[in-house]
Amino acid sequence: MHLMDATWSDVRDCETDLAVVPVGSTEQHGPHAPLGTDVLTAEAVADAGCEQFDREVVRTPAIPVGVAEEHRQFPGTMWVSADTFRSYVGESVRSLASHGFGRVVLVNGHGGNVDALREVGARLTRDGDAYAVPFTWFDAVGDHSSDMGHGGPLETALVRCVAPDLVREDRIDEASEGAANGWGEWVSYTNLAYDSTEFSDNGVVGDPREGDADRGEELLELASSALAELLEAVAERDASRSGET
Repeated sequence: MHLMDATWSDVRDCETDLAVVPVGSTEQHGPHAPLGTDVLTAEAVADAGCEQFDREVVRTPAIPVGVAEEHRQFPGTMWVSADTFRSYVGESVRSLASHGFGRVVLVNGHGGNVDALREVGARLTRDGDAYAVPFTWFDAVGDHSSDMGHGGPLETALVRCVAPDLVREDRIDEASEGAANGWGEWVSYTNLAYDSTEFSDNGVVGDPREGDADRGEELLELASSALAELLEAVAERDASRSGET
């Protein structure tokens, strides 16, 4: 059930305590990929994972702005502080829990959200408000995960798969030529850079030319299958061990 399409009485009558919340970011993804890449990919994985899951689950609207100040120099990027993000996500989950959705999987598409989401899940769970678990799709794609950059092969591939009209194909070479090979500027195991402009001319990390739509389909299958498996585990878990009342 998609919450945006349901009525309040539909929600009242549904027979599940499990909800999926996509979480992304509105930020630069190079000259070729849309600012909404992290939202689009999180939603696509959430929808595909829910479809594979053989039980009822509520899918909420996406949270579209995250912890993304590292891209602040690129026009169109939006961000909030980690404190604001944690509060917003936490209160959103608490509102779901007030209606009986005490098990929540946060499907994330942005690396900058990872630490904050883990903290949110722990706080909600330990306080007994809800059993909340974050899931980041690009960590769940097997060997492909090693190619994760920013606006690089994985994100470009998945957007080419789920929203091909939004990829500016005539800018792919430009995106590749201005890309960094890796995230950050490392010395003695320490990243000296705080913002992406310090190491990437156009905000891209990795070669987007290596991310075609066929690879995107494989990524979607891997990530959604992993999500469906996680949903099963969360649905079956004795959440009382984790603080749920």
